[in-house]
Amino acid sequence: MKPSSSSNIPLWTALILTLIMVVVVRESAVIVCQLAGIEKAANIVGLLTMFVILLIWRLIKGLPSWLTQASNTLLVDSGFAFLPVSAGAGLLLFALGDEFWGVMLTMIISTLIPLWGLAILANRSLNNSSDTDNTLNDNTNMTNKQKGQH
Repeated sequence: MKPSSSSNIPLWTALILTLIMVVVVRESAVIVCQLAGIEKAANIVGLLTMFVILLIWRLIKGLPSWLTQASNTLLVDSGFAFLPVSAGAGLLLFALGDEFWGVMLTMIISTLIPLWGLAILANRSLNNSSDTDNTLNDNTNMTNKQKGQH
């Protein structure tokens, strides 16, 4: 594996080049999958193709630092990675019509109850670990005092 090559490309140029590369690979995958008759597989084919391209690029030449920097900037909150899923979910939610509020309530409850339970468990775990630490410290102090009496 070769180290990443360095270049002095400004961040905005690196972002544009990275986005162009992602769009070209994805759209190429769409065209190939349409020709093969498997349109629904275009996203996964594009993902795997990008992975193979980047893997080969890294092994042969080393990834340029501008690509790493742009990827880190785009994926800092992972929002870009989930954009297609979020857009699709948003479109489906608004197509629900009368069932929209029921689905939203179900999603909120099914998210909040597990988070609430996890918070309670984490709180108990943290309190037990601090109690255990205090008990260990108390036992150590008692042992030291007993040794000092003899």
